[in-house]
Amino acid sequence: MTAKNTKPAITLAFAILVFVVLAAAILSQPGKWLSDFDQSFYLTIAYDLDRHGVFSNGAFDATDSSHSAPPPGMFFGPGYPWVVLAAMKIDARFAEVVACIVERREGCEVYALPVLLLHALFLTLGVLAIAHSAQLLFDSRRVFWLSGALAAVSLLPSRDLFSFVMTESLTFCLYSVAALGLVLAWKTARTRDFALAGCALGLLCLTRPSFLALLPVVAALSVLHGYRFAAPEKKRPWTQAAVLVLGFALVVGPWLVRNAVSVGKFGLSEEYGAATLIERFAFDGMTWREYVLAFPHCLPGVGPPIVASLFGSDAMDRFQYDKPGSFFATGRARRIALVEKHGRLDPIIGEVFREELRNNGWRYVLVSLPLAWCGLWTAGIWSLALVPLFGWACLRALRQSKPLFLLYAVPPLVMVGLHGAVANHYTRYNLILIGPFAAGAAWIICWWISRARSPSRARAPAP
Repeated sequence: MTAKNTKPAITLAFAILVFVVLAAAILSQPGKWLSDFDQSFYLTIAYDLDRHGVFSNGAFDATDSSHSAPPPGMFFGPGYPWVVLAAMKIDARFAEVVACIVERREGCEVYALPVLLLHALFLTLGVLAIAHSAQLLFDSRRVFWLSGALAAVSLLPSRDLFSFVMTESLTFCLYSVAALGLVLAWKTARTRDFALAGCALGLLCLTRPSFLALLPVVAALSVLHGYRFAAPEKKRPWTQAAVLVLGFALVVGPWLVRNAVSVGKFGLSEEYGAATLIERFAFDGMTWREYVLAFPHCLPGVGPPIVASLFGSDAMDRFQYDKPGSFFATGRARRIALVEKHGRLDPIIGEVFREELRNNGWRYVLVSLPLAWCGLWTAGIWSLALVPLFGWACLRALRQSKPLFLLYAVPPLVMVGLHGAVANHYTRYNLILIGPFAAGAAWIICWWISRARSPSRARAPAP
């Protein structure tokens, strides 16, 4: 094997290893009943697409789609239902299980193998995108391998989550690819790279519409990079940002037009954002004791037992979705009550939000802080090392003139704050933090190794 072909071959072997490890971890989890949690939402939409050719609201419309075609809907983005539909086309056995869940709801087989393998594939692609981003950010092949390994290991604590037929693996993949596209675009200033980054962000928003919040963020970061950090011959910030937005629009535009024509509303989604925000308001009722204890309680592995031993095993029960009287149960009950009273949430969400601000405005802002803090620890127990190393990497990036790493880290941190403000404290929404965490930690560790091997170069720049 020639030297020229060695790196691609090793990279391929690394990708296969990551896939095998992640697939084994996911498949080792107990089989999930496919009506649990959000799974039935996506299964019903995929069923409606397959049987009726209609993208519906799934379980959120009043039509029994096993007997008649449902009306078009736009509650969920189309990205993940398309994945489920593809799995149904690939595996007839899985298609039969989906039909059983929708039509009979009972006595159905527990089987989702094609989707779970797709999850492992999506996660592997995300890991490779993180590793390539880290290599571009720090110009180091060692950082490639280590950041990829750290990203893969960081996903393992969420292996049970990935064994559900839900969106997290696809979201992680598409964001990681979009972030790689941004890093590549900032490095090269090529128009096509900005366009591809915009397209990837568009696909991400078709999977989870909340990521629309990142479009102005990444456009502003691109302008900032163009003005402050790009070489003189590459300074075309406004053009580059416009190309990014155009790429996004080319992907998202057809879905917006479809919604305007079929549903009568020009937008990415309806009702979903309002429902999520109403459920979030329940957290504004937390006590000061719960507020303070949330910070140690959310430290993975060590926090819950310490809080339970010092303050009682039920001290943080309201943070657990499956406990009676939890914030999740309270918020869901209010959402259901408002739907029963008004039929739709979008027309009333403005007044509901204004009422919440009048009654709990200061609490709403303060409560967002512990919710964001809790959502930060996305790598489970590994976060206890990765988060401090990430903070160290940010400080070192400032000292070593590595602005791209800081720009790379901004969008996931923005989403952590957004989820704390409009969603909840669960880390499943913030898995995209694994990218900057793994890249930053790998950079610091490689620098340590370099210093240990060459003491005389202790003050040399990080790799």
